Order: sequence, then structure tokens, then C-alpha cells
Amino acid sequence: MFPIFWILLLLPLVSAQTYHWGPCPTPSVQPNFSLQQYLGTWYEIAKLPASFERGKCIQADYTLRGDGTIRVLNSQFYKGKVRTVEGTAVVQDPKKTAKLGVSFSYFTPYSPYWVLSTDYVSGAVVYSCTDVLRIFHVDYAWILGRSRFLPAEEVEYARQLLAKENIDTFKMSVTDQTGCD
Repeated sequence: MFPIFWILLLLPLVSAQTYHWGPCPTPSVQPNFSLQQYLGTWYEIAKLPASFERGKCIQADYTLRGDGTIRVLNSQFYKGKVRTVEGTAVVQDPKKTAKLGVSFSYFTPYSPYWVLSTDYVSGAVVYSCTDVLRIFHVDYAWILGRSRFLPAEEVEYARQLLAKENIDTFKMSVTDQTGCD
């Protein structure tokens, strides 16, 4: 009964997310990932639902700090204002540099931020997943671009890559990048 109580308590919190029964999938990540090449600005092209991303003109800026951590500055235009949030990303395992951890609060643990694929100059596919007692998991996935718009074939390639890795893209939506400064 105890786990059922927690599941029922958590369900409203994940209602705006994408969740599935069972543990998280374990997709392949970008081989020979270069953090240096990945740094810079990425624009959100499409995503699985995320309660913390409801606006338009969503982008993320990644810069290396002196201590080796990565500054993550996410911004979006929401309810008439530009809203930003700053976080920290870290390479958690030097042998698997495409598997980063990211946190936007000193009080929360690092969440997975896995770069599944990138060419560094045009697009990237990123995945994150959180297991809840291995009973169900909450998925996040992003298709990112170095510009606000990607050609349709690149977006389709990214969706197919996610599907090949057993990541359900049915709820994936395109991010509005029109009218942005």
C-alpha cells in the first residue's frame, strides 16, 4: 500500500509530462562526445511535454565555468515576459561524456541530460528520464538546433532516432520559434 500512496501523490505532478510504466530505457549516446563543440546556444525545435517549458522562443545557452562545470541558462517567452532560469551541468563520468547531469537548484540532485546525437553545427537530440521506484518513468526529450528552425528532414531523422531507442514521441510537439528577438 505504501508505494501506491506515493504513486497517487506523484501522478498530479507528472500530469504535464510523458510517463510510461516500467523503468527508463537506456538509449545509446553520442560516441566521442565533445563538450567544447557542444557549448553555445541551442534552440528548442521540438520536445516531449515538460511542465517547466510552456512558452515560446525557448533556448539554452551552455558555457564552461572556471571550475569545469557548465553554466546552463534556459530562457523562454511566457505570459508576456522573457523568463530565465540558471542551472549547472556536469560530466558525471569522464568515460561517458555525453551523459551529463543537470540541476537548477542547490536542493535537487542532478537529472540525466544525455546527448543521443549531435553534429555540433546544426542539430542535437537530447534525452532525460527519471525512474519512480522502477514502477514507472517520466520521459523528457528535445530536438535542438543551432538556429530557430531545422529542415523537416532533420526533425524527422531526430524523431526516428528517438523511436529506434524505444522513446515514445507521440506527444512530441513543435516549439514556437516565431516572433523571437
